[in-house]
This record gives sequence, structure tokens and C-alpha cells, in this order.
Amino acid sequence: MTLDHEDARPFPGLSRIGALLADPGRAAMLWSLMDGTARPAGELTMIAGISPSAASGHFARLVESGLLALEVSGRHRYYRIATPDIAMAIEALANLAQASAPLREAAQAHRPAPRPASAVPLDMRYARTCYDHLAGELAVRLFDRMLTSKWLEVAQAQGGAPAGSKRPGPTSLDATPQGVDEFSRIGIDLTAQRARRRRFACTCIDWSERRPHLGGALGAAFLDACTEHGWVETTAKRRVLRVTPAGERHFAAVLAEV
Repeated sequence: MTLDHEDARPFPGLSRIGALLADPGRAAMLWSLMDGTARPAGELTMIAGISPSAASGHFARLVESGLLALEVSGRHRYYRIATPDIAMAIEALANLAQASAPLREAAQAHRPAPRPASAVPLDMRYARTCYDHLAGELAVRLFDRMLTSKWLEVAQAQGGAPAGSKRPGPTSLDATPQGVDEFSRIGIDLTAQRARRRRFACTCIDWSERRPHLGGALGAAFLDACTEHGWVETTAKRRVLRVTPAGERHFAAVLAEV
């Protein structure tokens, strides 16, 4: 049975967004803005490898679609990714492209697929934000430590089965009694986080590491705590985080725990 036009209406914008991202020039512009910066129109035009006259039409379509936001400063026009949700969606598509390319090439050559090379900018790989929580190599290593140190466990759904075990997607997590103590020690009120209108804690596949880090309300609270304690700080690039000397000492101690 095939879907007719009427059946496709619940997703009217999907093909439109796909068409916008399918153009190499527009894709190059969007990718260059994934570090959270705002770049001038001229720079984005050069990155896309197109003429200024052609670029104006691309900018108009990207702004009209809500993918880019325009910032005007005097005579200069700057563009940035419009929202964190859009950046997350582009990250997800980048993950898909990165993972599928070597699989496709290996299938064509009838050989095992190699691990894909990371396309993430170097300054974003160690510590960055993923929407409102910590991401990057540091986040993955800390999440691994939280699991091995029994701060977190897979949440149990009603009936005793692990939450999310029958469907794909992020795995729901819960804090253990030890985790409650450890998170409280760094100033995280777990009762308040459970009361928020979002998933309490879950896995989130890291863009650069291809392994999970901590997401959900608890992930956001953990990043807030790291910032408040002065362990990480923002940089000129909106999504890139710098680990402070105090943070290096703290994280080294946490990761060294047995």
C-alpha cells in the first residue's frame, strides 16, 4: 500500500527542509556555523563557493525556513544557526552521514567497514554543549565513570522492564542512592530535576565520540553545576567550552576514582 498526498500531510515540512539541506552550498554554510558563531555574509559566501548574487537567494531561503537567524550590525549582516534544536538536528544528520558513508563504501567494495573519521572541528571535540548539557570526550568519559561508579542505572518501567527496552532511542536512566549523594554533593537537587517537564535522565549519543553522554534534566543540571563551580566556562564560540585549571583537577580526580 502506498501513501497518497493526503497521507503525507502530517509531515509537510520534511521534504522542504530536505531540499534546503541537499544543496551543497547551503549545507556548507550551515556546517560552518555549527560551532555556535555568527559569521558575516561574505565569509559564508566564500565557504559555500558561490557568487554574492546567488548567495543572497540562499540566505533568504534559509532565514525564511527558520534554519538561520540574521543579525544586523551597522552595514554588516551576520548569520547563525537559529536555535539549539536546529543545531541538534544537523548534528543527528551529520552522525547519520558519517556512519553510513563507510558502510556504503564497504558494501560496494565487499570489505568490512572501517570506523568513520570524525568530521567534528578539533576545538569542539573535548568539551562543548549539546543543547543544554555537556558533550564531547570529557562528557563521555564522565558518563562512563557515573555508570561504573554506580551513580546511575537504567530506569525501570512499570512491570519491571527497563524503560525504553522495547523501542529504539535514548535509554532512560535513574540515580542510585549513591548517585543521589554524589549529585547532591555538587549542588544538584534531584527532586527539583524530577519535577521538570522533561525526561529526568537519559543517554544521548555524542556527535564526535559516537558513544553516549548524559542528557535530560539531570544532564542540564550537571552542566549548570560544572559552570557554577568554575570547572568549565564558555568561550567566544558559543558551543565550545574551556575546562579551567580547577576543572582539570576536579575531573582528573573523578576519573581516577576506582
